[in-house]
Amino acid sequence: MSQSNTQRIDSLESPEAWQTVCEQQDLVSNSGVVVWLDGAQVALFYLPGAEGRTLYAIDNHDPQSGANVIGRGLVGSIKGDLVVASPIYKQHFRLEDGSCLEYPEQRLRVWPVRLNAESVEIAVN
Repeated sequence: MSQSNTQRIDSLESPEAWQTVCEQQDLVSNSGVVVWLDGAQVALFYLPGAEGRTLYAIDNHDPQSGANVIGRGLVGSIKGDLVVASPIYKQHFRLEDGSCLEYPEQRLRVWPVRLNAESVEIAVN
């Protein structure tokens, strides 16, 4: 999704579709924090200097190691894609869609996320 996280997403506009998970002050610039959302650990990455979107929500569970560590990964860019490197085996996941660059069969779940005033909200199904 290439929309800015501050823009409205028409298909998810009903108030019950968005759940507040933390406040903007809880985020760490250019790093990850982990929140709990309906039984899943979600890693939030806040990239205020990035072009376009500045906030990403991606599964915290590393499929290669089985550990919940993605929120501790290093954020970077490979061939123009914003990625997070898993801290254990160093495979890279695209923040945009959760796909793994080294192992195409691996993919992390991603969620629509936005800043609503000072609240960080994730769309829930």
